[in-house]
Amino acid sequence: MKILSYPFSVVFYLLFGVTLVLFHPIQWVAFNWFGYNAHKKIVDALQWFLMRCLNILGTRFTVELPENLPVNKPVIIASNHQSMWDIPPLIWFLRKLHVKFISKIELGKGIPSISYNLRKGGSVLIDRKNPEQATAQIKKMAHYISENNRAVVIFPEGTRSRDGHPKPFKTKGLSILFQHAPNAVIVPVSISNSWKLQRYGMFPMPLGVHLKMKIHESIEVSAHTPEGLISLVEQTVLKDIVHE
Repeated sequence: MKILSYPFSVVFYLLFGVTLVLFHPIQWVAFNWFGYNAHKKIVDALQWFLMRCLNILGTRFTVELPENLPVNKPVIIASNHQSMWDIPPLIWFLRKLHVKFISKIELGKGIPSISYNLRKGGSVLIDRKNPEQATAQIKKMAHYISENNRAVVIFPEGTRSRDGHPKPFKTKGLSILFQHAPNAVIVPVSISNSWKLQRYGMFPMPLGVHLKMKIHESIEVSAHTPEGLISLVEQTVLKDIVHE
């Protein structure tokens, strides 16, 4: 199976690269000529096309959504993190929430489409080597989602799990968001099997991965202590991570 993945990976990366390059100027036009809403629609469409690129590898997506998503509210999405391929389904399937990211500063330059969206689409870029800058950006994001009723994704593990086994949650980022967006709800997300798409690194891409995602019911931030809420969210995320 791994031998077969080489030619499929070449086709995948060709289409993946073309997709990013094509959507970059479209994003620019949408943002600069038509504003936020037009830009968001283009970013959502980009995620759909990136997922179709993954389908070339036989990648399947199973996403379990709650009956009601917390639209028109500030939302904190807390998810385990297994690979870069977590991002397209998170944005696409939660597009009604206007998903933004707390991302490392290195991703803000040099990647067509992706870097532009991170800089212009409402996300924040943090310097992990500069705690003061990182804290200020997370506070900025908390105020942004509160004022605009949008959502931010945070990966409390801090870095992706390379084997699918989650790392312990770090509390600082979540605590800052809770403190500065007390009117928010938090939505735990459990992601499974995404790590398999990077089991060989970036090349080749394995075939036939079944990426699963469970979006849990929202929880009011104000209904819990920060410590209790972080523990509850971590337990909720962990219990639905599938190890296959």
